[in-house]
Amino acid sequence: MDVRARHNLTITGNANGPVIMLAHGFGCDQNMWRLITDRLHEEFRVVLFDHVGSGGSDPAAWDAERYTSLQGYADDVLAIIAELDLRNVIFVGHSVSAMIGVLAVVAEPDRFEKLILVTPSPRYINDGDYIGGFTEADIDGLLTALESNYLGWSATMAPVIMDNPDRPELGAELTNSFCRTDPAKASVFARTTFLSDNRADLARVSIPALAIECARDAIAPRSVGEFVKREIPDCQLVTLDAVGHCPQLSAPEATARAIATFASASP
Repeated sequence: MDVRARHNLTITGNANGPVIMLAHGFGCDQNMWRLITDRLHEEFRVVLFDHVGSGGSDPAAWDAERYTSLQGYADDVLAIIAELDLRNVIFVGHSVSAMIGVLAVVAEPDRFEKLILVTPSPRYINDGDYIGGFTEADIDGLLTALESNYLGWSATMAPVIMDNPDRPELGAELTNSFCRTDPAKASVFARTTFLSDNRADLARVSIPALAIECARDAIAPRSVGEFVKREIPDCQLVTLDAVGHCPQLSAPEATARAIATFASASP
């Protein structure tokens, strides 16, 4: 299957610039990066794509078994990079795609130069001293609600995830994005996302990394950002003066500035 069509691949920006690859989170697609892309395209060659099961990806590429693991998505990232023969990639992953990026970097570190994790979480469920933000019962309830009434779940959860009640258009955009996703595929991706545990993989990241968190985030609390910074050997942490889990929409200028500053910095 053609990799470009499989992932609705888009390449924009400066053809001679450093390569930035932007990977979207659960229930989203590459359109969620549009405000960031506008701020990066003059300096960087920007590679955008949709995960299989999302956006304009090829529906025929869906494989429920493959995508019960984040490694399946990471393998897709590596396939795109191989198809385009990219080197020194600066990978930017939002939410669950942060851990997809971690797995891709661990598998083929020579393809990557830097790793940028936007509101990452290596594990959403609390575990002893680790505070991921949710109990097992929380996640069980979330997944049950999603699987029993996906559209209703989307309408309820999207504004919570966005967490900008004074800007209802942001919550509405995320709701609409969720609702465009096939419920059966969304259910698989949600289980893969919210039940994953990639804490042990962080220490295996061998390239410079940046974690970008928000001052308040209902999905990835500040304790998670500190954990990520501590576990990745060479990792910086930036806290944006923003709220919610999607700063690429709610605070695009600050998010783009953090990405570009780290991406452009000398080793």
